Order: sequence, then structure tokens, then C-alpha cells
Amino acid sequence: MCRNRGVFIILVRVCLLVALAGFSSGIPSRAQQQRLESADQTNSRLRDLARLNENSGGDYRIGSGDLLAVDVFDVPQLSREVRVSETGYIGLPLLPVRVLARGLTGTQLEEKLSELLQLNGLVTHPEITVTIKEQHSLPITVIGSVKMPQVIQTSRSMSLVEVLSRCGGIADDAGSNVLITKDKSLEESRTNSAPADAPLEMPATFTVNLWDLINKTEPQNNIMVSGGDVVTVPRGGIVYVVGAVTRPGGFVLSNDADQMTTFKALALAQGTTSTAKPNEAVIVRKDPTTGKSQEIPVDLKKVMQRKGGDTKLVANDILFVPDSAGKRAWHRTSEIIISLASGTALLRLGAL
Repeated sequence: MCRNRGVFIILVRVCLLVALAGFSSGIPSRAQQQRLESADQTNSRLRDLARLNENSGGDYRIGSGDLLAVDVFDVPQLSREVRVSETGYIGLPLLPVRVLARGLTGTQLEEKLSELLQLNGLVTHPEITVTIKEQHSLPITVIGSVKMPQVIQTSRSMSLVEVLSRCGGIADDAGSNVLITKDKSLEESRTNSAPADAPLEMPATFTVNLWDLINKTEPQNNIMVSGGDVVTVPRGGIVYVVGAVTRPGGFVLSNDADQMTTFKALALAQGTTSTAKPNEAVIVRKDPTTGKSQEIPVDLKKVMQRKGGDTKLVANDILFVPDSAGKRAWHRTSEIIISLASGTALLRLGAL
């Protein structure tokens, strides 16, 4: 009797080890599971970071349309109020060239005017004061998958987390990256590095990963956004996992969207329930040409045991795992499965 009991215990342990070995590699670790969060949770952290970044924009940068008072000490002939042109330039009497003021601080413009007055032999030791009489704010355009797409009028640079927070944060279907498009000619004028006759350049686009923005402190992630910039949050594809799984939901595709498969999707849903019928699972996919839904059978039991080919999932796919528990069993019809998926919460994959 004791011998039989010992053999039984050994068999149970072996079965448990085999089951764990067959599926544990696909289940996210504890640290990875903590990275699955809703858009509201992401936005809450964005707001916290934005509060820490307030007033970090530095000195005001002169923009087109601003009214400046230029005072040259003891030289009233050169002192006057000037309006910055649409192209960013101002002109002073006796100076043979127009001066690019857009993108400079008041102090930088003072230094630039002093240098020009000396080089042209107009004033030996000029003392110049530039006062900004009127500020014409510049627009930061925020589009894409955010709660409130808008144009933010600002007279200072803002950090990326401030901009996203001002728009209410990201929408539920936001992708994992943020695109910031900057006018390179405007950026160079801000740093005073471009000659006046330099040719206009095409805008430059920078990509920032949302997960890195929130969780890492490197300044290259939380970059400064200035007037004239366009911030775009592209929509991310969503894969739904519903039915007899531990954590049904819609998972927003991250950078590794090309690697999303039934095995990984099931792992994100934390596996099947005890009453699941994984060998009768189905993928509901819309035909991009006809718009009709098609059902693709998939044997998740073989996939979990690494005995069958894993199927790649694409945006808007629904992976449905039927339940064998009495009345809760579902007939595999696309309409029922789509209806079931429509009420699921959307979760972000983070850096998985």
C-alpha cells in the first residue's frame, strides 16, 4: 500500500513538471505581468511626470510676430521697436543685413546685435537691451490616438510628458511610440547655428517609445517640444483573446507586433481555464478586401505542447478559446465571438 502511494506521488509530480515545462516558457514573468496596464494607468503616471516637469522650458524664445524693443545705449538713432517678420527676421537702420531673431532668447539677440554693430563699425562698445513687448505664441500640434487632439498655443518649450498630459493622455488604442516632427530650419535658428542664406530643410521626425518615456530618466526620451512641432501618437493594432482564458482582454500591439502569435497572445492572457477546450480554439479575422469575417481553426493544445505550428496574429484578430462547462459552451460563430470581444478591457504590452 505504501509502495503504491509512493509511486502515485511520484507520478503526480512528474505530470506537474511536464505540464509546467510545456507552457511556463510562454507565461510572462511577474515583472513582465506588471507591465500590462490600461491606458488610464499609463496616463496617471504621465500626469505625475508632467507635474515634475512644469516650468522646465527655460527662457522664452523669440518667435515670428513678436514685438521687440531694441535699445542701444547712447545711440537713439538705432533704438526702436521692431516686429519680427513671418520668416523670423528683424531689421535695424544702418545695418546692411537683416538679423534672424526667431528662435533666440533676448540675451542671445543682444549678443548677436552687439557683434554686428561692432563688425560694421557703427558702435565701438555697444550696450544693447532687448525687451519683448508682445509675445505671439506658437502652436504645438498634437494629433493621433490621444484623448483630446488639439493645438496647444505656448510661448515656451514644453516637455513631451507635459504635452501628452495637456491632451488628457493617450487613448485606449494608442500604439507604443510617439512621433515628434520638428522643422530643422527652425531648430537650427533656435541654436543660432544656421547661416541666413542656408537652404530650407525638410522636417525631421524623432521616435520616442512610451514605455521608455515613463520608466526611464534619460533626457533623450522626455525631449523638449517647441512651437511649430507636431506630436503624433499613431494608433496601435489590437489583438483580442477571449473565452476560457484567465485574463481575457484586448492587447495593444507593441514594437514587436511582427512577433505576435497565438502562443504569446495566450501567454499574455495568462493561459486557459480548467474548463477550456484549447484544441477547438478559433481565430476570427476580417478579410481586408471583402470585410467579411472568417474563422481559422487552431489547436492551442498542440501549440502549448510545441507540437503544432504557431500561428501569427495580425491587428484586430480575435483568438477565441471555447468553454466546455455546460451551458457556457459557445457555438463558434463570428458574430458571438466579436460581441464577446467588444466588451473586453484594453491592456498595453509595455516592453514585453
